Amino acid sequence: MRRITLADELVSLWAERALFWERAATLIIADLHLGKAAAFRASGIPVPEATTDADLHRLEWLVDRSGARRLLVLGDMLHARAGRSAETFDRFAQWRRRRREVKIELVRGNHDASAGDPPSAWEVESIDGPVVEPPFVFMHEPREDQRGYALGGHLHPAAVLDGVAGSVERTPCFWFGERVGVLPAFGSFTGMKAVRPAPGDSVFLVGEGMVVEAMTTGARLSVQ
Repeated sequence: MRRITLADELVSLWAERALFWERAATLIIADLHLGKAAAFRASGIPVPEATTDADLHRLEWLVDRSGARRLLVLGDMLHARAGRSAETFDRFAQWRRRRREVKIELVRGNHDASAGDPPSAWEVESIDGPVVEPPFVFMHEPREDQRGYALGGHLHPAAVLDGVAGSVERTPCFWFGERVGVLPAFGSFTGMKAVRPAPGDSVFLVGEGMVVEAMTTGARLSVQ
């Protein structure tokens, strides 16, 4: 976990791909994509369901460790209508029963539009963005907003680094520009898109139990 100041607010970046807004006791994640494995299996592609259990275990750990009273999901909580399986619903429902004290809000994303809102038993408030909570403006697809510092997801950002012997390493990251920030995809069964940071942007790589700031030189990144 690493604390930084963002839009004059103290936030914590967690290696488990979440941001904690300390003053509001709010844990913020993006792109959970629950049911993606089930959707693949419905299409005849053999994919294990263990990714859902791992993601929910990680989410529960984050809620407990951060002390969050609220969970804010910046879009794509569910992956697709084909992923609305009984096993996916049951797994999250079990998780929800253990954490009923946490308020959960979903800022709808593009996948939510087709997958539909979570079932009422999950007690998730689904709302259309942008959501203005000064100094932040929360949304799914990140873009500048004159009302505050925009935070979104959607891009599944990854940093591409030059590795040893000419190899290329790709890792999820937080990407903060002057007016817009992008969170890494929380779901473990998601793709990634390489970021192209502008001079002055801040990029934080997430790995096994650590958050590392990268140095930006044009479109190239290196680890400090």
